[in-house]
Amino acid sequence: MQTRRSFLKFGAGAAAIGAFAPLAVNAQSSDIKWDETHEVVIVGSGFAGLAAAVEAGKLGAKDIVVFEKLGVYGGNSTLNAGQACFADTDLQRKLGIKDSAELMVKDQLASGRGYANEALLRHSAKLGPYIYQLTKDCGCVYRDHIINTGGTSATRSHQVVERSGAGFIRPMLKTARSYGVKTKIRHKFEGLITAADGSVLGIKVRKGYHTDHENSGKLINVKAEKGVLIATGGFAANVAFRQALDPTLGDEVGHTNARGATGDGLIAMLAEGAMPIHLSFIQSGPWASPDEGGYGAGFSLYNFPHSIAIDRNTGERFMNETADRKHRADLEIQRRDKDGKPNPALLIAPKHEAQKDPSMENVLRYNVAWEFDSVEAIAKHFELPLQPLKKQIDDWNKYVKAGDDPQFGKRMNMSTGIYLTAPFIVQRLWPKVHYCQGGIQINTKAEVIAAKNGKPIPNLYAAGEVSGGVHGVSRLGGCSTPDCLAFGVTAARSMMKA
Repeated sequence: MQTRRSFLKFGAGAAAIGAFAPLAVNAQSSDIKWDETHEVVIVGSGFAGLAAAVEAGKLGAKDIVVFEKLGVYGGNSTLNAGQACFADTDLQRKLGIKDSAELMVKDQLASGRGYANEALLRHSAKLGPYIYQLTKDCGCVYRDHIINTGGTSATRSHQVVERSGAGFIRPMLKTARSYGVKTKIRHKFEGLITAADGSVLGIKVRKGYHTDHENSGKLINVKAEKGVLIATGGFAANVAFRQALDPTLGDEVGHTNARGATGDGLIAMLAEGAMPIHLSFIQSGPWASPDEGGYGAGFSLYNFPHSIAIDRNTGERFMNETADRKHRADLEIQRRDKDGKPNPALLIAPKHEAQKDPSMENVLRYNVAWEFDSVEAIAKHFELPLQPLKKQIDDWNKYVKAGDDPQFGKRMNMSTGIYLTAPFIVQRLWPKVHYCQGGIQINTKAEVIAAKNGKPIPNLYAAGEVSGGVHGVSRLGGCSTPDCLAFGVTAARSMMKA
């Protein structure tokens, strides 16, 4: 007779982690009425899920299904800026950039501040060339330009021409379907179905689900013959959950994620005894703006290397504009007025360089940034001290000429010859929750680790942001995409070997 554990009702109002109730049906396989059976079951259609689907197809899987709870494919991955850090690629060599997987791992370990998992980082970095080629084989087209992201010692963030995660998602989805992969939207993952020994038999899914209607659709049981991959992303959209972990991340701080990033898969695996790791390590994006409603990264990402970030109270710089994300976000959120209210910093860029990136036209059109003909106009509009601002700009131009930043130690090779002169393009900066470094623990086979014994939970795999411990305290920009892709591919390989 099938026995059921109570299901946790999880959503934006979820309480603290200690209140978890089990989210699985525990039974023998013969006791369950299976509505569907598939060889490989993937939950989530972002980078990790689609990479797994493509790789499983390449390896000969005949029956693969991808479930997506939203009404469109791609989830949070579509909101990505279309960037992925790869080391020692043909494009880097063409542009004269010297890089290696070892150097990439070294940079990530430094950013992780002693908490990053070197084995997982190394696994991902070494898979980089394969992943880079895999995406190109799927039809992804990269720009003939590589972006310098903060905290790196080499320029390595490759960007697709769409400058959006959709530039990865659409070609990968098409390729997955060419292998016969079944893709299903409006199918919300509700929990794992496990055997008495803890091994995963399949999942419970709400078919015909509509967002904000938690009881919509019909519950079905889906059997997985080779395994289940959970690739459901993080929990940045769940304010109550993240604030329970970090009290500073309340409503005052927005997020860049899709509305579906509420932690469903994470909660289900934790309830089944998966090892939690680094849940309170939640990263905010320092390139975000309070004047737009979502990601808003393109303009600042392009311009940080040759622009300056100004504190409106002082008219002076307050940080290295290309330091790692945590360093910058922590400093940005400290920019306050005398009453303690947010007083967002300003990113001041020279138009002669900013206009080389397509994002400038859009940020001006939608009032996310503004153009000014003089320093005086900036000071007047934003009510900041004029003389300190003038001196700061003069000092910055001296740093550019000398190729050295004695003020904050910024790497100046991306600023060579780019002087800060009028007209200026100015964007306000205020961090938004962007990425959850914490999640459940996996190994280099993408297997989910059990808390009770430190061993893999049979037939359960995880990849992407739902997994934790990879990046440590802070993740470097452009390093989530290759991580998701690499462990999606790894999960597929593990399942097909099992």
